[in-house]
Amino acid sequence: MPLSYPVHPRRQSRRRPIAALVAALLAAGAVTGCSGEDGPGSTVDAFLSGWRSGDLQPVGFLAPTGARVPAAEVTKQLKALSGDLAATPPTLERTGEVTTAGDIATARVRLTWALPGGARWAYENPVRLKGSGDQWQVIWEPAVVHEKLTEGDHLALRREPAERAAVLDAAGKPVVAPRPVVRVQVAPGEVKDVPGLVRKLDAAFKAVRPALSPPVDLSDLPRRLKEADRDALVEVVTLRDEAYRQVKSRIYDLPGTRFPTDQLMLAPTREFARALLGSVDQAQADDLQAHPDRYARGDLVGHGGLQGRYDERLRGVPGVTVITERPAAEGATEPTGTEVFRSDPKPGQPVRTTLDVATQNAADAALRGQTRRSALVAVRISDGAVLATANGPGAAGENLAFTAQVPPGSTFKMVSALGLLDRGAVTPQTTVNCPKTAEVDGRIFKNSDNFALGAVPFATDFAKSCNTAFTALAPQLGPDGLAQAGRTLGLEAGWDLGADVFTGKISANGERTEQAAAAIGQGTTLVSPLAMAGATAAVARGRFEQPKLLLDPAPGKPAPAGPALKPESVAALKTLMRGVVTAGTATALAKVPGEPVHGKTGTAEYDNNPAHTHAWFVGWQGDVAFAVFVEQGGSSTASAVPIAERFLRGLAR
Repeated sequence: MPLSYPVHPRRQSRRRPIAALVAALLAAGAVTGCSGEDGPGSTVDAFLSGWRSGDLQPVGFLAPTGARVPAAEVTKQLKALSGDLAATPPTLERTGEVTTAGDIATARVRLTWALPGGARWAYENPVRLKGSGDQWQVIWEPAVVHEKLTEGDHLALRREPAERAAVLDAAGKPVVAPRPVVRVQVAPGEVKDVPGLVRKLDAAFKAVRPALSPPVDLSDLPRRLKEADRDALVEVVTLRDEAYRQVKSRIYDLPGTRFPTDQLMLAPTREFARALLGSVDQAQADDLQAHPDRYARGDLVGHGGLQGRYDERLRGVPGVTVITERPAAEGATEPTGTEVFRSDPKPGQPVRTTLDVATQNAADAALRGQTRRSALVAVRISDGAVLATANGPGAAGENLAFTAQVPPGSTFKMVSALGLLDRGAVTPQTTVNCPKTAEVDGRIFKNSDNFALGAVPFATDFAKSCNTAFTALAPQLGPDGLAQAGRTLGLEAGWDLGADVFTGKISANGERTEQAAAAIGQGTTLVSPLAMAGATAAVARGRFEQPKLLLDPAPGKPAPAGPALKPESVAALKTLMRGVVTAGTATALAKVPGEPVHGKTGTAEYDNNPAHTHAWFVGWQGDVAFAVFVEQGGSSTASAVPIAERFLRGLAR
């Protein structure tokens, strides 16, 4: 076994004078001096390198008693002493010169541990050596790791989660915050009539309003009760406190039931901007496996939406304490009461959104009961703030309101009309023929239900959503006129929203048939509901301004505001969109309370089967612009317009 770490061996002729000098100094008394890079300094460096790499064979070790200690034993003890920190050895650095006093040398070593959650623990510790000349050995003792450690001790971590911050609405009030819940449990040993209990629970849970609780599936409850220990408690469901109070009288006295209370991070309702916000749950196996240095069992973790995207900001920094522990009876450990490091938890920072609770509730209620994938998004016209983003139950957690990529159908006639008005191709009074069908290079275009209007004012073509009139006008837009008009409304722009968003892809430079299809929102044009709500707000405002979602942290690179739209074109287009409500395809909105409604319906084919259509409505009332989308919704008048009506009536309450 090696007793030293020879580095830079000196010529024999130089060793004798140095050794003689050291002997003379020692004879004069205990003298403290400095060591160069050879001798004890080299041995310390080798020890620090081996500590990090796990290979200490080149280094010699002695116990304080003078007995030799095998390098393998030191490696084993280093790991044991490090305890909970063993998986991440410290960064080690020798500071200053090594001092010597007789045959004892002392080096100062800086140890820096990287702790969970990003905390760093740094301190200096002495490392002693014994020897002379180039022959030095490390005096091995637990204090080498930390001065508070003695034989048998080890370092242990204690972790304190930080307080998770809330997602806030525009008023600065928490949207997602700790809210009371009740856990419904059953003690199997106290239930004699399991089928009867299940029937009564099922009937009670079905009476809970959908906004407060999802459907509760009790199909496997009999099996779980049968397999559980008689003294166990079987979890049935966790209910919001409001939902529990709705059914408390029906379930509280049922045999074997228990109702412990708790708090969970929840939005005001189960459906409240659910896809946008995401969820907060205890750390899952995937989280722990992917980020073992970030999460611990029991941590709250954001999944999806804003909770996932801004999880690091919201969750804060956990506190970490390092203590010393020693073995106890039967293989257990016990703390020594010695705390060697503490980093207090730092609470998370909130994320403030532009969401308006009343508008969001109205949007959620408007989509309630929808079985098809659907979305409704609302934007304040005056400043572009996103007030609500709702997705129907069929969306299964997907934020269709922001990210759907679907054809806009006849709602895009708003864009086509703007382009035609800008070019002076039409006015609301211009007579434009509306036949039942129109042929463009062999492709037949027709109107919904094959209606024909004949030669009528363009305002009537727009109000009734005449496809054939727009396909006839398409050549006047030119190859890319439609795309140019759409871009003035913010479509296709790079929006920095703080969340994923699809801003559209507009058909351009296509053949005549593609140009005709694009003019009525078909062809290769794709949009999202938010993109169309932003475009609608631009028409109402008279210029494009990127919708805003986050106030803090505010996105750094929002799209610049667009140029002012031509006032005469905007005035004419507003007249056209008001006509849709007063005398066109959305007359159901003519009598909703409040200011006049402007809008445009849309039915969009999504494949080659005319019977397969999405339903749309875009419009505004007062300072609120909005878009409604129903996937495979058929006629917009039958599906999208009623949703818009429920939304506007909900706002008026």
